[in-house]
Amino acid sequence: MSQSISHKRFIIHPYKFNMWLAIVAMIMMFAAFTSAYVVKKADFRYWVDVPFPQMFTFSTITILLSSVFMHLSLVTFRRNQVSLHRLFMLLTLVAGTSFLAMQIMGWQELYDNGIKLNGNVAGSFLYVISGAHFLHVAGGVIGLLVFSVFAFTRFRNPVDTLVENIHPYKQIGLELMATYWHFVDVLWLYLFFFLQYS
Repeated sequence: MSQSISHKRFIIHPYKFNMWLAIVAMIMMFAAFTSAYVVKKADFRYWVDVPFPQMFTFSTITILLSSVFMHLSLVTFRRNQVSLHRLFMLLTLVAGTSFLAMQIMGWQELYDNGIKLNGNVAGSFLYVISGAHFLHVAGGVIGLLVFSVFAFTRFRNPVDTLVENIHPYKQIGLELMATYWHFVDVLWLYLFFFLQYS
């Protein structure tokens, strides 16, 4: 009987398993990008360093804040604090959208400095790697929009939230959203320091 109970404790939800598989796939993809970056940079004949967009620094601060807001939205949801949950979900959504806007402004900064996608290989890598991350964040922002709508429609009062919390599978969606969002945050931190200082 005790063995059966301990076994159940380690059963992972299939949605969580799928999320971690997706995260591993994304890690492999960006590892391939950064590996190719290192190999190409070693070929000094074609590599010319490009100025790193200042706007990317501001976007990094913004996505860090968004990760804090995402964590707080999950915490307040579990505590049945509906109003605070709504507030932090909206703040996460605004910060995530702002990150995307700042990335676009960063690309504009590159373009204004004469660095184009089909130009020097260093500039091309900067566009492609940050662009691939942009798409992953954009998918996350769509998810944040959905959960923000849920916060104002499904959870009309603390009782509704309590009902969701009683069954652990009911909160799995928000947990997966938080896991994904923290992942793209950490991924951008890695890319930010890699592209700027490698």
